[in-house]
Parts: sequence; C-alpha cells; structure tokens
Amino acid sequence: MAQVSVSVKHIPSNAFKTLRNYDSATVANVIELFQVRPSTAGHVRGSVRAVYPELPPVVGYATTATFRAAYPSDDPNVYVKFPEQLKEMGALPEPRIAVIQDLDDPPMAATLGEVMCRAYKRFGCAAIITSGGARDILAVRQLNFPVFASSIIVSHGYCRIEDIHTPVWICGLTVRPGDILHADANGVVLIPNDIVEQVAGACEEFVAVEKVVMEYLEGKDATPEGYLQAEKLAAKQFDQLSARLRKQLKAVR
Repeated sequence: MAQVSVSVKHIPSNAFKTLRNYDSATVANVIELFQVRPSTAGHVRGSVRAVYPELPPVVGYATTATFRAAYPSDDPNVYVKFPEQLKEMGALPEPRIAVIQDLDDPPMAATLGEVMCRAYKRFGCAAIITSGGARDILAVRQLNFPVFASSIIVSHGYCRIEDIHTPVWICGLTVRPGDILHADANGVVLIPNDIVEQVAGACEEFVAVEKVVMEYLEGKDATPEGYLQAEKLAAKQFDQLSARLRKQLKAVR
C-alpha cells in the first residue's frame, strides 16, 4: 500500500493536557454526545489491550505502519523502513502514538520489543498500539512507555516494517496518519480531529453530571427508587449538554 501525504490540524497543547486528565471511557462518552458517529464506532475492539494498565492516559497524533514477521523477505534491507518511519513522522506534531498493523493473521512474532519502544519514545512517541504481539515487557515497563498489543510473543520472527504512513486497521478501527488517539487501561478511542478541543472542554461537565448518580449511590439512605430518579436527572442533564454541544459544533462548521 502506498504511503500517503500527511496533513493534520494542529491541536492546541492545552487540549491534549486536559484530555490526559480523563480516562478513555469518559472521552468515548463525551464523543457520543456530539452524535458525529455511531456509538459502536471509533474505538479498538477485540484482543488489543493495555500491557501496562497502571499507566495514565495518553493522547497523540497517529504515526502508522504495517508489519510482517511470518516468513523471510526477499528484501535484504528489511530494517530500513523503521528508521524511515522515525524520520518521516517528524511531519507530525508531538506527541505522537505509533500505530502498527500486523498483517500476519494470526500474529506469528512480536511486533515490538525494548529497542523499538526506546526508539519510538526517543523520537517523540508517547505510546505504541499494535494489533500484533509484544515482548521484552519487563524491560519496557521500566521505560514508563504505554504499550497496547493483542498478545505476548517471545520471538521476533522475520520481522519487518512494510509500509509507513498508510491507513491501518487495528481490531475494528481504521487509523490514518495524523488521527488523534486517546488510550489507557480502558482501551483506545479515536477523537475526530475537528472536535478535539470541544471534547476536551466538555469532559469536566460530563464528569460533574455523572457525579449526580455517584454521590446518590454513596449516600447512606440510597434506595432503588431513588437511584432511578438520580439516573433520570442525570439523563436529562446529559441530553441538555448534548444539545448544547451539537449546537456549538454546528455554529463553527
């Protein structure tokens, strides 16, 4: 697949800073309020999960690549593409998130290990997401570098990067270079580029509405009937918030 040109909307750093204060489940819920896509779309599904779920949320621009390791390559320079990606991803702002689709099905060897993670981190990546496997997981843990993978595989096989900065498919989610991703222990969600700032701005209010229910449940006199009323009140407030966000979005589009 051919490399595509990278053109991204630069997001103010304060929006990314705000988004890192919230988990991916909250971010996914806030995106739903804008009604810009089906609630079942826009996130990684299936087996891909955080290798280090204790690490905080990350957000960044996707730098993409495809990978193979199941059989030898006729190309003697199989490692050339990885340094090329490290160079080419300089066209993207920081922070970046490396997103790698393993073309082997099922994955036959680890997509990433300590050296690759160190290189990505050194050149401006905040995390790596792959539909393939990971290894060197104890060594990588010391880097505080978030890794999202489908499995742990000890061998590197006949590993090689195939294409860079091309659309990739990660367990139900198509990711293009420059897409904005938010990821943590809950999973990986894509934030549409044109609403990143609005999503960041709405997270605090969303959490405040959720607390209506949380605080009721923490009360000593909570009842199922009272819980239902708290849920109805929160639902009404969420509807009002959604309507306001959609109106604001329509005004700026």
